[in-house]
Amino acid sequence: MGGPRGGSRRWGPFEVNWEVSPEGTGSRGRRGRMFDGTELRLVLLKLIADTPRHGYDLIREIEELTGGAYAPSPGVVYPTLTLLDDMGLIEESKADGTKKQFAATDAGRTHLEERAEEVDALMARLRDLGEARARTDSSSVRRAMHNLRSVLWNKLGTGNASTEQLHDIVALIDEAAQKIERLG
Repeated sequence: MGGPRGGSRRWGPFEVNWEVSPEGTGSRGRRGRMFDGTELRLVLLKLIADTPRHGYDLIREIEELTGGAYAPSPGVVYPTLTLLDDMGLIEESKADGTKKQFAATDAGRTHLEERAEEVDALMARLRDLGEARARTDSSSVRRAMHNLRSVLWNKLGTGNASTEQLHDIVALIDEAAQKIERLG
């Protein structure tokens, strides 16, 4: 099982390292990608238009917007920045140490205005993912599930559990699941 940057971990209706539909209901079939190339270009351009940034800042900002559920890889971000620069939508601005920092050009801002509805939907997708992650990523829930897994592994992994104990364990897990479902 991968962490927030890869794998096939699920968070509520979302699966990390996938595509979330505009409605926020799951995969659109481009497994392994949150955005297609055009969508990522728009997201990066929007973030750069908001504040001049370098590549690593963009990765961190997207990761922050999604609550850590998604972060584009440098292997996707940096070539996209080069493409945006080649298209005249961004340009290198004052350097931040050795990192190239980019700002949106007038053409880039015009491009964003022309596609404002699409940009808004993409940014909403990122925020929705972050909100879903916040609702489903409680550290206490993860801790409790880890504890349950460890206890089950220790109890059942030895092969010493009797048939009666197995039935009791199953009944307890089923009871807990029913109680959680009724919480509403």
